[in-house]
Amino acid sequence: MTVRPRSSGILLHPTSLPGRYGIGDLGPNAYRWVDTLAAMKQSVWQILPLTPTGTGGSPYQSFSAFAGNPYLISPELLEKEGLLPHGFGHEQHYGDGVEFERVELFKKAMLREAKARFASMASQELKDAYEHFRFKESDWLKDYSEFMAIRDALGGRGLVDWPKELLHRKEPGLSATIRSVSKEVELHTFGQFLFDQQWNALKEYTNGKGIRILGDAPIFVSGDSSDVWAQPELFLLNSERQPLVVAGVPPDYFAEDGQHWGNPLYDWKAMKATGYAWWVARLKRQLKQVDEIRLDHFRGFAAAWHIPAKDKTAKNGKWVDGPRADLFETLKRQLGGLPIVAEDLGVITKDVDALRVQFGLPGMKVIQFMLGGPENPYWPHNYDANCVAYTGTHDNDTSLGWFQQLNDRDKKTLMDYTGHWFHEPHWECIRLAWASVANVAIAPLQDLLGLGSEARMNKPGIAAGNWGWRFKPEQFPHGLIERIGEWTERYRRTPEQPEDKE
Repeated sequence: MTVRPRSSGILLHPTSLPGRYGIGDLGPNAYRWVDTLAAMKQSVWQILPLTPTGTGGSPYQSFSAFAGNPYLISPELLEKEGLLPHGFGHEQHYGDGVEFERVELFKKAMLREAKARFASMASQELKDAYEHFRFKESDWLKDYSEFMAIRDALGGRGLVDWPKELLHRKEPGLSATIRSVSKEVELHTFGQFLFDQQWNALKEYTNGKGIRILGDAPIFVSGDSSDVWAQPELFLLNSERQPLVVAGVPPDYFAEDGQHWGNPLYDWKAMKATGYAWWVARLKRQLKQVDEIRLDHFRGFAAAWHIPAKDKTAKNGKWVDGPRADLFETLKRQLGGLPIVAEDLGVITKDVDALRVQFGLPGMKVIQFMLGGPENPYWPHNYDANCVAYTGTHDNDTSLGWFQQLNDRDKKTLMDYTGHWFHEPHWECIRLAWASVANVAIAPLQDLLGLGSEARMNKPGIAAGNWGWRFKPEQFPHGLIERIGEWTERYRRTPEQPEDKE
């Protein structure tokens, strides 16, 4: 069991950082953000998955469970290394949010320019680092780069629409195609190297400030991914690489029709036969990038909601057993521990709780879920210490937006619970999380800024209009840094304060 000190942190994905290039990145503003976290006396930076995003910009529908998102690569840092000319991209003008299609075009042009300069201008040290990266990460990197290059050559067609020879990786057609797109394969490999270089430097800086990074691992992968293309035998697919069943969850708080994610489901019998090698490799890779992992949809490891592939909603699925303790015993042995937070929201049964408790994993408690009877586990008085308390997650409305949509009775209930009338509901949610017995308390930055529903990151079940929120430095109200720092001290969540001894 990982011992987690009493601490607190902020949820902010790098895409939401400010900057001039249409998307937050790993450049100077990321380092300023880490400095801001330290000034606020926070010791956790939570992020969403760092993997490449597909249609709609969702980090939970990625082209690879191993690769990094090349759109996070900083042009400013490349310019500093001499891999871009001065002022590259400064003529671009973007709006306030992430403009995914424009960003994609710009970042691809950026990578081409950087790759052209790399051959003639990069130092020998950087070139050696590139060769070392290609060798060290070859197990997943080759498949990813070839998959992306072929996909690009096919005009962005999804995997199931590929020519059969390529879909099924048949020779000689596969090798011939890869040779024909070899320059693009190299470009995708180079992009992964640059991402790793920039992210690893940022992580080292973050850890040096006494801040640990809490990452995120989606339980499922996209059907349009290098993972499915390279190892289809690990998934429940038909002979044409189409899912037999797809993932989601039944109707719940977030969606009355349930959530139809569309991801292929794992063939756990096949996974077990390999010693869960894919999962071990995946988490080993991610634990190089982050200090702990929020394991998304933890209940899916006990049993997952299997939806018939032909269905358009999630209503008609059924629960099917997952690997349960067998997987986590293997991961614990192979990883030397389980630095994992279990995302145990939704329909949670006793067996799911038992699995989490068996391995000492903290679960999640969300302030926005606390209305209901006094036995509701999301009321702060029902927390135990081994959990992470959230004001809300990336799937929730902001705390202010949530409160504004409550009826008068529920608003009064919350005010009765806090013992006073309040006019800053977002700060009351933060207070409840920070004051709770939870070892870790986390709030999305939107809640500290007091933003409404316009700043929501994601609306589950709705495909368009998500993931684009970015903050502007001028949105920081006067005194915010000092205020949250004082609260963090008051509730004994600063990293330098010792824990109580039992």
